[in-house]
Amino acid sequence: GGGARFHGVIDEVCIFDRVLTSDEVAILATAESLAEIVAVPAHRRTLGQALKLTAYYVQQTPRFREAEENLRHARETLEKFEAAIPTTMVMEEMPTPRPTHILIRGEYDKKGARVFPGIPEVFGPWPKELPNNRLGFAQWLVRKDNPLTARVAVNRWWQMLFGTGIVKTVEDFGAQGEWPSHPELLDWLAAEFMEPSRECCLEAGEESQAKRQPTAWDIKHLLKTIVTSATYRQTSRATKELIQRDPDNRLLARGPRLRLAADMIRDQALYVSGLLVEKIGGPSVKPYTPPGLVKELHGTDEDEHDHGPNLYRRSLYTYWKRTVAPPAMMNFDAANRETCVVRETRTNTPLQALNLLNDVTYVEAARVLAQRVMVHAGPDPRDRLTLAFRLTTCRTPQPRELDLLHDSLQRHLEHYRGHQDAALKLVSRGEFPRHPNLDVAELAAYAAVCNTLLNLDEVITKE
Repeated sequence: GGGARFHGVIDEVCIFDRVLTSDEVAILATAESLAEIVAVPAHRRTLGQALKLTAYYVQQTPRFREAEENLRHARETLEKFEAAIPTTMVMEEMPTPRPTHILIRGEYDKKGARVFPGIPEVFGPWPKELPNNRLGFAQWLVRKDNPLTARVAVNRWWQMLFGTGIVKTVEDFGAQGEWPSHPELLDWLAAEFMEPSRECCLEAGEESQAKRQPTAWDIKHLLKTIVTSATYRQTSRATKELIQRDPDNRLLARGPRLRLAADMIRDQALYVSGLLVEKIGGPSVKPYTPPGLVKELHGTDEDEHDHGPNLYRRSLYTYWKRTVAPPAMMNFDAANRETCVVRETRTNTPLQALNLLNDVTYVEAARVLAQRVMVHAGPDPRDRLTLAFRLTTCRTPQPRELDLLHDSLQRHLEHYRGHQDAALKLVSRGEFPRHPNLDVAELAAYAAVCNTLLNLDEVITKE
């Protein structure tokens, strides 16, 4: 533009990444050189001149330079330490709560009636001994006179074990939800969950009771109570008439039969093979993923999976990106985590069989399971196959089943003895080391049979 322009020379430009102190500002504003300042009598020097001279003198002292370097190093160490500390959001009540109004048609500038914190009237009055805020609400949720929380919790565990909750609409206990099929059972389980009864605890015997005393809100005790009940231990087999009368088993006349959830299928394969790392807690881990998946979807070269024990952690700890969900989990109907899902679905697709037969996780688990039975079951093939069958199905094979497995083993053994390269390729899948003392062709044959066992409907279905 036509305004005044700068004329002159800039001697020095300093840019700082922090706020300067008043003393530092005074030093920078002092244009005189050190020689000029020394020539001025001490009693006539300005504050800036005195500070500039003192700073120069101190900086020439070896002890100061050493201390300054130590301080810099200490600050860097502190910054790295603070950056490594996990953080989480924390909410705090305001000293004076902000007024809250119903927004007309959801518009923030059209306020309706003022509302206050509380609970629905159907649950009774707010307890006077609790603060009427978030902390008080959290305490009310787990009070023994709250009829909702324990029922919702035990209903979800029941759904996990039986496939359908006592209240079928596990996501809705309101007026639009379904009435419980067994209201008294739901009430009793909720009460037992909040405060275990001594009679129930003593059913397992005084000796086991002394080892572990159930406590309030004890999930392990609740699950043990359900799975040791006569209702749960029934056979899942049923007549055509019963299935026609009660297809969803709402009357509980037979035991539950449903395919395992995605994470349970993977954890089971790792467990029976001996690979599962049962460490509790810690950061998320990245198990095997299809090669190039992350790069194809995100265009990055980040590590696609972890190595060592992290490959065999429980599926609970699997690193999950909504844009790159674990494919094996999605094949078995895991929720994509776009929304909250509490009622699980079950489908049967060819991709699931392909997943169990070809995914490196299950091929490696089959090979390690084969190593396990070959080492621990002795030299007899039938003993080895029996152990593998018991580990995967939790029962002893029938003679005809054992004959089928033995015939399958012989066919695979004949094939791999004539194709050593294929045998070596099969037993080299995955990072877990191959047993060096086992014959490659024999190990490959047992691995193929174990892979078939892990894919059986009886293995991936709870019945």
